[in-house]
Amino acid sequence: MNKINHIMRTQYITDTKGKKLGVILSLEDYQKMIEELEDLQDIRRYVEAKASKEPSIPIDDAFKMIESKRKAKR
Repeated sequence: MNKINHIMRTQYITDTKGKKLGVILSLEDYQKMIEELEDLQDIRRYVEAKASKEPSIPIDDAFKMIESKRKAKR
């Protein structure tokens, strides 16, 4: 799934002198752009977490801990 090669069809909002003030995107293009930004944010957070050198636990263990805490609250 290569979203980067997707060509966005954009329309510009301009003032009377032709200066671009804004852009109009299709809903599909907007949603794809948001997904891309969310993916990039996830990657950035992962890189920051790896660089922090803080101790971590396997995801399965984390889910087990969360589930046991959830059950204990009931």
